[in-house]
Amino acid sequence: MKIAVMQPYFFPYIAYWQLINAVDTFVIYDDVSYIKGGYINRNSLLGNSNSQLVTLELIGASSNKQINQIKIADNSQKILKTISQNYSKAPFFEDFFPVLVKLLSNKEKKLSRFIGNSLIVISQYLNVDTNFVYSSDICNDKQLNSQARLIEISKLLNANYYVNSIGGTKLYNKDIFSENDINLRFIKSDPISYKQFDNSFVPNLSIIDVIMFNSIDDIKLMLNRYDLI
Repeated sequence: MKIAVMQPYFFPYIAYWQLINAVDTFVIYDDVSYIKGGYINRNSLLGNSNSQLVTLELIGASSNKQINQIKIADNSQKILKTISQNYSKAPFFEDFFPVLVKLLSNKEKKLSRFIGNSLIVISQYLNVDTNFVYSSDICNDKQLNSQARLIEISKLLNANYYVNSIGGTKLYNKDIFSENDINLRFIKSDPISYKQFDNSFVPNLSIIDVIMFNSIDDIKLMLNRYDLI
């Protein structure tokens, strides 16, 4: 069985979804420190032919708190308005916007569960058959260092493959994973581009942008455009 462990991100870019698609079980890593200024509660959309940052407002966010200890504020409707203004003429707006309305109208106040719900629902929308679990629901030793904890989570889930984003090549050692009977692989994404109105392509935007401009069948092809190294 293949697993991946990643912090929850707000409508993340397509490489994150390739990781979800590559594994059997995706662990939402919600009992680790919140990263202030990162992409846990924000992402980029297409706006006026450029990248436009949108942020999910939080209450009492701090790097001294775990992600699952932080609550969201109340600017979801403002974000929906921005999405509508930016994408109302996109080819798949009518199909996908009602899904976003439901997701951003969710009454859940815990940041990790609010974002986790969006990861699950969008995966279902894209016909990605991956199981999701929260790390806070797994009885594991939170005092272990990062690599050791990932190995323990892998063992607890009976995984023999652990897949990480390409940035983990400098953090994790294949030999140590192998000593624990776990095959460590890194996902290397191919370059992806698609038509965004009649503008020059703006890369690395939220999955929202991908879904607004592409059919589900085309997105499924994109989700498989990677190598495991």
